[in-house]
Amino acid sequence: MWAVLGRMLLGIGVALLVGWIALAVFLLLARPGPGRLKESLRLLPDTIRLLRRLATDEATPRGAKVRLWFLFAYLAMPVDLVPDFVPVLGYADDAIIVAAVLRSVVRRAGPDAVRRHWQGTDEGLATLWRAARLGA
Repeated sequence: MWAVLGRMLLGIGVALLVGWIALAVFLLLARPGPGRLKESLRLLPDTIRLLRRLATDEATPRGAKVRLWFLFAYLAMPVDLVPDFVPVLGYADDAIIVAAVLRSVVRRAGPDAVRRHWQGTDEGLATLWRAARLGA
């Protein structure tokens, strides 16, 4: 029994290490330039404002609003899929879920709704579009 538990813990440890290394390599390859670093820092508050405005807009379809409110509840919960104390991966799951919900909302509400509610810069919107893989 202890051997099985030990192998399982070793497997989890190796999986976390491989995931962390893959994410570190991705961040090294995709590191922003000097002008993009400032824009990247502003992206989080602008994105939160965007999601809040989409969730409270009467024109946003009901299904998209439900997804947004579930996203807010997930982000507010202290329990995550990957705990936040795990280096890099702890916050990466939140970013992946936000991007997936945003893609889903854009499919339902349309890209014009996102543009209408975006309060950040045009470069920030372009960065968000790339990060969430929303296309052109």
